[in-house]
Amino acid sequence: MNYSSLIIAVLILLGGAYLLGRNRARAIASQGIRLHSLPTHYGALMALWTGLPPLLLLLIWGLAEAPIIDHLLIAQLPEAIQQGTSSEIQLTISKVHNLAIGAGIDAAPELEPAVRHLIDLQQRTLLLHSGMVLSLALLGIALTWRRIKADMRARTEVESIVRRLLFASSGVAVLTTLGILASVLYEAWQFFGKVSPFEFLFGTTWSPQVALRADQSGSSGSFGAVPLFAGTLLISLIAMFIAVPVGLMAAIYLSEYATPTIRQYAKPALEILAGIPTVVYGFFAALTVAPVIRELGESMGLAVSSESALAAGLVMGIMIIPFVSSLSDDVINAVPQSLRDGSYGLGATKSETVKEVVIPAALPGIVGAIMLAVSRAIGETMIVAMAAGLAANLTANPLDSVTTVTVQIVTLLVGDQEFDSPKTLAAFALGLVLFLVTLVLNFVALKVVQKYREQYD
Repeated sequence: MNYSSLIIAVLILLGGAYLLGRNRARAIASQGIRLHSLPTHYGALMALWTGLPPLLLLLIWGLAEAPIIDHLLIAQLPEAIQQGTSSEIQLTISKVHNLAIGAGIDAAPELEPAVRHLIDLQQRTLLLHSGMVLSLALLGIALTWRRIKADMRARTEVESIVRRLLFASSGVAVLTTLGILASVLYEAWQFFGKVSPFEFLFGTTWSPQVALRADQSGSSGSFGAVPLFAGTLLISLIAMFIAVPVGLMAAIYLSEYATPTIRQYAKPALEILAGIPTVVYGFFAALTVAPVIRELGESMGLAVSSESALAAGLVMGIMIIPFVSSLSDDVINAVPQSLRDGSYGLGATKSETVKEVVIPAALPGIVGAIMLAVSRAIGETMIVAMAAGLAANLTANPLDSVTTVTVQIVTLLVGDQEFDSPKTLAAFALGLVLFLVTLVLNFVALKVVQKYREQYD
């Protein structure tokens, strides 16, 4: 069985185990014996012990199988290849894998023993782990079946297992975050070992074109990231000037003033904007908005670049409107109606109630929506690449062409690159700066919420 078939088989056994456990508990209860837990708890317990161990084994096997097979495969390679560099050995192993599945372009007679050995290993491991997984699932059914008795604390055990699963899920999220941060820190540390942090953070020239080989002539490169930070800030500010007022006012209208009929059609229509792919927004910005801005600017005697920060910021602001409006609308609707009724009872008008009661009560959620929109704007790549260009210009003029940190990260990592050169490592340094900026924004938002949040009983 392949992995998909094994997972389907385990899920079928899991469902069958649930029915067996529940029916066994019901059979005991039908004899007039009082059960400690509900029959569904006994079924859930049998299902958990039937499904969790095999799925965990599948996960561990899937992570360990490829490295073990590749290690065993090296012994079957020609001695000349075994004595080569690690990159040459990995390239040969990849070729053997391709030949084993019939995807090899050129026949390699010297690799035939390795290909046959690989096919034999794959067949054996597939048979072995299929038998182990199914046996483990059946063993879980058998052992749990014997344990089901009237005084068994099935509910307590199920809740304990679920609690540990939730803790493990949280741990995976935390460990993933720490792993990403550690990898970025390691690569950024290598970059700052080759380029001065002062030059990177305060330099005003960004030209990461370095020689790819020792015998190749080329510039040593300039890694001043200030133009990238300035371009990111400029486009994000333009987007926020569009998204925050429009999105917040749309949320206030939909939650406080719109009739149910209007809200029924306006809210889904507004949220359609969130489902449009960013590349479509990029086309719209490059082919429609940018030419209109250029023609309008030229009619007023202004020099407008064909790719401008204003075009990218305007379209990005339109794209972010649903993030602000939808979240703000949900938060405003969550404000208790009793607060509104109390304000009306004191003689306040609807607009006064919205300004003095509803908005202060919903402020934490609104700030969270704005922070999500800011993070979305900072991380946007496609619209900027298509509408604002790739030129790292240090300017505050929205009519000029600029670029952002995320666009440069993509540019630096596209194609065949050496991951020990300053040009490629610069992408990780930029990613670290983005992480720190996001962390600071979240800290500031938390302080704003703590200072201005209204407390209601």
